[in-house]
Amino acid sequence: MQQPTLVILAAGMASRYGSMKQIQSFGPSGETIMEYSIYDAIKAGFKKVVFIIREDFAEAFREIIEPKLGNKIEIGFVFQKLESFTEERPVPAGRTKPWGTAHAVLCCEGTVNEPFAVINADDFYGSDAFKKAYNFLTGQCNDQTYCIIGYELKKTLSENGSVSRGVCEVDNDNNLISIAERTKIYRNEKGEITYEDENGKHIVSEDSKVSMNFWGFAPNIFDVTKEEFNRFLDENISNPKSEFFIPIVADHFIKDGAGKIKVIPTSSQWFGVTYKEDAPAVQKSIDALVATGEYPDNLWR
Repeated sequence: MQQPTLVILAAGMASRYGSMKQIQSFGPSGETIMEYSIYDAIKAGFKKVVFIIREDFAEAFREIIEPKLGNKIEIGFVFQKLESFTEERPVPAGRTKPWGTAHAVLCCEGTVNEPFAVINADDFYGSDAFKKAYNFLTGQCNDQTYCIIGYELKKTLSENGSVSRGVCEVDNDNNLISIAERTKIYRNEKGEITYEDENGKHIVSEDSKVSMNFWGFAPNIFDVTKEEFNRFLDENISNPKSEFFIPIVADHFIKDGAGKIKVIPTSSQWFGVTYKEDAPAVQKSIDALVATGEYPDNLWR
C-alpha cells in the first residue's frame, strides 16, 4: 500500500484578507490554522506533507514551519510559478495573480507520485475529515476514482460577510455530478441561507454539501490537469483575473467519463479567515477545542 501525501495550498495572494494569513498565529502556542490540519493528518496516518508556496515568501514560511514539525512528518516544498506549465506561451506582462488552485496542484508533478489529499492552508477542516480522506486514499482511490470531502453548508458560513462556496450536486450513490460555484452566500434577515447571482436572490438548503477544497486524487490527475490547463490558457491567458480552479478539472474528469468523484460527507464544523474580522472567532473556536481536550495547548511539545 502506497502511503498518501497531504498537499497544502499556501500560495494564494490573500487579497480579501489583506495579509499572509497562511502564517498568522491562532493557537495558544502560536500555531497557524494549517498546523491543526497537519496535526489531524498525522493522527489519521499521513506521513508526508508538501507545501505549495510562492518563492518570495519561502524563507519566512520555512522558518516558521520547519522547527515546529521537526521529525514529526516528512516535509516537501513546491513553488507555484506563473511560467510553470505554460508551454512556451509568454506570461502577460501585467499578470501577478497566480493561475489558481488547479495550476498549484499541477506544480506538484514530479514531487508527488502517490495518492494525495489537497487542502487550503487557511481553512480548519476538523479531524473527522482527515480520517475519512486517509481511509479513502489507502482503500478506494485509483485512476478512475477520486474524492471530495463534503461539508454541510450551514457549517461553513462567515458572520462577517458573504462567502463563495462550491455547492455540490450529488447522485444517489454519493458521486459528484457537478459543482455550482456560488460567489455570494450569506444568511438573509430571516435567517435563511441565500445566494445571489445575475438572476436575483435564491434560497439554498442548510444541509447542501459544499466543497471547502478538500480533495483526494490519484497521481494521474496531473495528466488530466495539464490537458485542461492548456485549454484554459488558450482561452484565458490574456485575462489578468482569470483563474484555473480545481473544480474546472473535476468537471472535465466527470463529464468526459474518465471516472467518478466520491462525495464523502463530514459533520465537522469548518472555520477559516475569509475576512480579517473572522480572526477573533477562529481564535475563540480553537481555544474552545483546546479547552475540551480535542487538541493540546501546544501541538508539537
